[in-house]
Amino acid sequence: MQTVLSASAMTECDRAECQRTPSRLLMRRAGEAIYSIIKNKSLPPPYAIVCGTGNNAGDGFVIAHCLALAGNQCKIFLTCEKFSPDGFYYFQACKNANIPFEICGDLTDFSNCGTVVDCIFGVGFHGSLNPFVASIVDKINNSGAFVLSVDINSGLDANSGLSNKCVHSDLTVAIAFYKYGHFLGMAKDVMREKMLVDIGIPLSPNVTPALLPESFDFSNIIKKRPNYCNKGDFGTVTILGGCNLYSGAVKLANLSCSALKSGCGIARVACPASLQTSILPYLLESTFFPLKDKLSYAIFDKDALDFILSHSNAIALGMGWGNGEDNLKILLYLLQNSKIPLVIDADGLNALSKTDLAVLRLASCPVILTPHPKEFSRLSGKSVPEILDSPVSCAIDFARSYNVTLLLKGTSTVITDGNTTFICDKGCPGMASAGSGDVLSGIIVGLLGYAPPSPLTVSCAAFISGLAGMLAENHLNSVSTVASDTVSYIPEAVSSILNASPNMPLQKL
Repeated sequence: MQTVLSASAMTECDRAECQRTPSRLLMRRAGEAIYSIIKNKSLPPPYAIVCGTGNNAGDGFVIAHCLALAGNQCKIFLTCEKFSPDGFYYFQACKNANIPFEICGDLTDFSNCGTVVDCIFGVGFHGSLNPFVASIVDKINNSGAFVLSVDINSGLDANSGLSNKCVHSDLTVAIAFYKYGHFLGMAKDVMREKMLVDIGIPLSPNVTPALLPESFDFSNIIKKRPNYCNKGDFGTVTILGGCNLYSGAVKLANLSCSALKSGCGIARVACPASLQTSILPYLLESTFFPLKDKLSYAIFDKDALDFILSHSNAIALGMGWGNGEDNLKILLYLLQNSKIPLVIDADGLNALSKTDLAVLRLASCPVILTPHPKEFSRLSGKSVPEILDSPVSCAIDFARSYNVTLLLKGTSTVITDGNTTFICDKGCPGMASAGSGDVLSGIIVGLLGYAPPSPLTVSCAAFISGLAGMLAENHLNSVSTVASDTVSYIPEAVSSILNASPNMPLQKL
């Protein structure tokens, strides 16, 4: 797994290492590592190194010095003549090497450059670019040159991946560790490719990172199966949802199919009995469990719920459930009496937001919540902008406070129990359509039929769902892909885990 840090955690790792290694040496290592990438990838000359005022600019001065010493045509562009102490040291080295430089202005033009190296801001940036720097960023983005951003794209928030305006890179090279902003928010739209270089900064013992899982990290969850097995070995899961307004026969079928394709032995759909005729034609391999209902909304039935609890290994609740008057009563009963994992999604989350969340701390079972930001806003009391500004810390604080595993949806998914946090970067625009969240819930509950209710298991579900969506979009397009297409590619996503082997470790530079 890759380690992913917040901006403040990266600062702490830098601070700790600078007590052992001079910061000027670390800056040189970073610049030399970027120069090696430029050389190895044969990025086209001439080179424009665009530098701000902080240590990120210092990396740029080292890059320029390396390029010039190797006989390459390069020029430094300064946003202003202001330097950090270490940056000034390397800028002086560039002046002594007669590397040309200029202060950016209205006449600055990068259109004749082959490669623009973006060293304006690093991970400490937060907020909006001032108009002058914004104009420089526009010139970079409109240059037609290959754009390489050092550490993170200037103007992009390293914690949220959000920006009003930022550099759009062909390649972003993260220094030492990836940061949240390399994966969250707009990151996928502004970074065509990213890679990581190791410059000898270890993880500080005072820092708890998030983790970016890869396919082989799930090998203890998704395993090749022996011939001597049967469906009972892989669990029975129940999907409880549906109402007259959102009968969603196809959605419920997708849910159950997702669960089965994720490996559970039996998937049972429990929904209002009055919807039976509309749903049964879509349930091929799944079983149907009718619930007593009133006006096609499920009503509280202790005997039915006890049967579900005693005949299931995991439950997913709330998809297409509507706003039935007994929803909260059903939810509370399951929280208080279940011993098996309970996945709460959609209208289950809406019901939960109407009660005292202390019920989560008192729950008798492992609870997994799967909100999108607006649902999370109703649960947490934080505004959607607050959540989007600090999605990882908001998720961690909530999960830790209420003793749940939280999956916060987004362009990349945050999964945490408050102690262990994963960021899953799989997913694509084609999944921004109705039913995609239902498919994810189906995969989660399917895995929970036979795997432990851990953040890693939930991350595995997010990985499978996101990768299946990407495979579907690659086969189709980002406009026409729908949830059932994602379901079709679950087997291929699962195969990627079954056939995975660890990548070679990063080479230290």
